[in-house]
Amino acid sequence: MNHKSGFNPLSRTTAHRRAMSRNMVTSLFRYERVTTTKAKALEVRKAAEKLITRAKEDTVHNRRIAAKFIADEKILNKLFTEIGPRMKDRNGGYTRVLKMGFRQGDAADVVILELVDYKLPDSDGAETKDEKKSAKKAKPAKADA
Repeated sequence: MNHKSGFNPLSRTTAHRRAMSRNMVTSLFRYERVTTTKAKALEVRKAAEKLITRAKEDTVHNRRIAAKFIADEKILNKLFTEIGPRMKDRNGGYTRVLKMGFRQGDAADVVILELVDYKLPDSDGAETKDEKKSAKKAKPAKADA
């Protein structure tokens, strides 16, 4: 029997699977959030978590090992200067998988793979509740004359 051993080949050749995995990990580190199928996300997550663990300690050796997997120099630098230090106090579990539903064409499970400390970008015009409260307090009250 071959239960729970190895990895999911994703019905792809080895070269295709490796290239896809490298591209998706690079995209995950670039955008900190990617939308994909559940099977791909669970495979990409394995590689991403290992690279983030390496990035927690910025050494030449760790950079060279990560550079085998990430070809883009800017993303590699972001991994070691931003993402790694942010995850310094975590012992693992750097990514999360959020279910979105099923894809229209083939009914595949679609998920969002994101870093756990990902923050949604705020719209430029919207103020948060705290900002509104502090703005009200800062306004001087008009005195009746």
